[in-house]
Amino acid sequence: MKEPLDAASLCKTFDLNFLSDAAILSEKDDIIGQPRAVKSLETGLNISHVGYNIFVSGAAGTGKLTAIKQFLGKRAGLQPAPSDWCYVNNFGDPYRPKIISLPAGHARNFRSDIKKLIDEARSALKKAFTSEEFSEHREAIVDKMKRKQNELLSVLDEEAKKENLTFRTSPMGIFIIPVKNGKAIDETEAGKLTDKEIKAIREKQEKFNKRLDNYLDERRKIEKAAQEEIDDLGRKAALFAIDALIRERKSAYQSLGDIVTYLDEIKEDILHNIPAFLDGESKQNQAKALFGGENDEESLLAKYDVNILTDNTDMIGAPLIIEPNPTFTNLVGKMEKESRFGALLTNFSLIKAGALHRANGGYLVLPALELLRNPLAYDSLKRCLKSKHIEIEEATDSLGILSAKTLKPEPVPLNIKVVLMGDSHIYSLLYELDNEFRELFKIKADFDTAMELNESAIKSYAGFIGKLVKEEKLLPAGKPAVERILQYGCRLIEHQEKLSTRFGKIADILREASYYAGLEGTAEITALHIERAIEEKFYRSNLLQEKLNDMTKEGSISIETEGERTGQVNGLSVIDIGDIAFGHPNKITVSTDMGRDGIIDIEREAKLGGPIHSKGVMILSGYLYEQFGKQTPVSISARIVFEQSYAGVDGDSASSTELYAILSSLGGIPIKQGIAVTGSVNQKGEVQAVGGINEKIEGYFEVCRLKGLTGNQGVIIPLQNVRHLMLKKNIIDAVNEKKFRIWAVNNIDEGIEILTGMHAGTADSKGEYEPNTVKFLVNNRLKEVTAKLKEFSIGQNGRVPAKAYKNSL
Repeated sequence: MKEPLDAASLCKTFDLNFLSDAAILSEKDDIIGQPRAVKSLETGLNISHVGYNIFVSGAAGTGKLTAIKQFLGKRAGLQPAPSDWCYVNNFGDPYRPKIISLPAGHARNFRSDIKKLIDEARSALKKAFTSEEFSEHREAIVDKMKRKQNELLSVLDEEAKKENLTFRTSPMGIFIIPVKNGKAIDETEAGKLTDKEIKAIREKQEKFNKRLDNYLDERRKIEKAAQEEIDDLGRKAALFAIDALIRERKSAYQSLGDIVTYLDEIKEDILHNIPAFLDGESKQNQAKALFGGENDEESLLAKYDVNILTDNTDMIGAPLIIEPNPTFTNLVGKMEKESRFGALLTNFSLIKAGALHRANGGYLVLPALELLRNPLAYDSLKRCLKSKHIEIEEATDSLGILSAKTLKPEPVPLNIKVVLMGDSHIYSLLYELDNEFRELFKIKADFDTAMELNESAIKSYAGFIGKLVKEEKLLPAGKPAVERILQYGCRLIEHQEKLSTRFGKIADILREASYYAGLEGTAEITALHIERAIEEKFYRSNLLQEKLNDMTKEGSISIETEGERTGQVNGLSVIDIGDIAFGHPNKITVSTDMGRDGIIDIEREAKLGGPIHSKGVMILSGYLYEQFGKQTPVSISARIVFEQSYAGVDGDSASSTELYAILSSLGGIPIKQGIAVTGSVNQKGEVQAVGGINEKIEGYFEVCRLKGLTGNQGVIIPLQNVRHLMLKKNIIDAVNEKKFRIWAVNNIDEGIEILTGMHAGTADSKGEYEPNTVKFLVNNRLKEVTAKLKEFSIGQNGRVPAKAYKNSL
């Protein structure tokens, strides 16, 4: 009969003599235990072609974000800082602001230079236009215009006298008045005129009106010519005043063609808007309506402002931006609005950068799930990556609805590496359903949840502990504490030769252990503090387990841990409630009789069994046919049920348990109720590994402890699960004291012998089993059932139906 496992195999122990105290205090900055992911990251970052962005996949808690921040941070620090980007006014079309690129750290100086230029230009213009020389030239032009107008007026007056006419000007126009005896005719005299005289005067007036129109045309031409001459004078004076200022700035930025062009545009705009720089209020009001400002002076200068979109003055290396909330506007930027006279207005100075702008020339890290949750965000990101430009637009424009006249800023060239963070499920969905995703995220960096346990891994764990202690000012951890942390790492991954890479959980235990050590006033974290942190963490969430154990102890949930029963075995299941998982026994019973229904899974019939559990039950029929159906038809009806189970059941870890119960029921052999069982089985009777092995053993041990340990209790597990054992100290102590036992079996024969104390039995060449064995009794029972079934069929029909007999085979 199989011997139980010794205590040494129930939990991994460590010899840390090779680990120095300095190693524990050192810091580990590399990505720990992820060689595959590191290689993928290096490949994606080193290939500069379009589409080689990265999707970092892996379970939560593996330290993906922290590792990516460290990895990209080191790389970014070795690269040059990217260019500054600014938006400036487009004087030709203010609704299409222009983008300007400057070397890193030069945007502030550029904005300051432009502001200073405008201030100096205003001063120079006011000085030029208030100078005595300019006034003299202007007065000369005005005097010249007046002389020409007076000459025209004199000629007109002479012509009017010859026709006995004169004219008077008023705000309503020029009126032609008849003259008599050298005096203008008033209303009284006009009333005395004869019809003939009136008709003659009207003919003269109509004739002179044509001459008057010619005079007015000539007068306007003289005024226009004078105004053009004054404007030309003003333009020359303005050009002379600001040309040196513009040339000075162009010389400073001669290597930046966009800025040189922009300075030329500023010069032209100033020359076309000289009154706005002097005393033209209408021009200022127009600027205020479009560009805003607290007063007319601010409004005037606003259109010459420089909107710094990204400022990398203080940037050391390339930017690394982590955007936790990747909304549409947070990604591509936005155009803010100001309320003016009840309307929402915007201008180029209200354009704000998004995460893509801030990360331009570097790296952008985004959570994939949040990106997909935000409308338009994922599509806008793909559009930017494909076009290699960032285009800021309104959300309604992106959707093609409610389009209104607004700004259309010039797109910003994009040079970036995007890293999406998510789990494997999101990656699979995107890869399968989105062709563009495959083209834009060609590199997958998969973070594993486990790493091989070796000396290097132990040093990495120690380095991680040292770094966390230093960064978060925790108490230092001694070697015993490190060993307990290593055991916890093995427990998380359920393997004695692997360590978990869920460093988030490791860090939580260290923080809590440091807290408990602080409460006790100790100088360092010990193994007891780590143990307390683990137990307290479990205790905070295991209320349901305690309720179930209390119900089991008082008998509300029927679990027998002593005596023997036929067709009844204690199976083990795991209950996962999110933050913790725990094991609990289930009573599994089987009833058998003659029939041709085969094995009936009551859980499935009640629609409580999952597909994997149903598959496991079906495999049991294959085992029975394999072992007993070669010589005798297997003609039985067996009903399997999880007693007092009212929720769904899935998984095949109870299939070996169910098979033991079937064999017990068929052979009439009692099973020791103190021994619980877990493990799946195949048709050949080989017991296979299952998950949650530690939780199952600990859950059953706790029930046995509450009911009273007798020394006859224990658990049968698959042999392949021995390497997964990382049990609690109280179980190891109980095993050492012979109060609890754990057996590891390779097949059903080994397990049934432990449960029944009877030899399993071996078939001879004829398929017969030696007497007084489990299989002998089962085989005899099957023969009896088959014989009775034949008798019953003959009694009913007088013969054995060929179809029924065939089915029984």
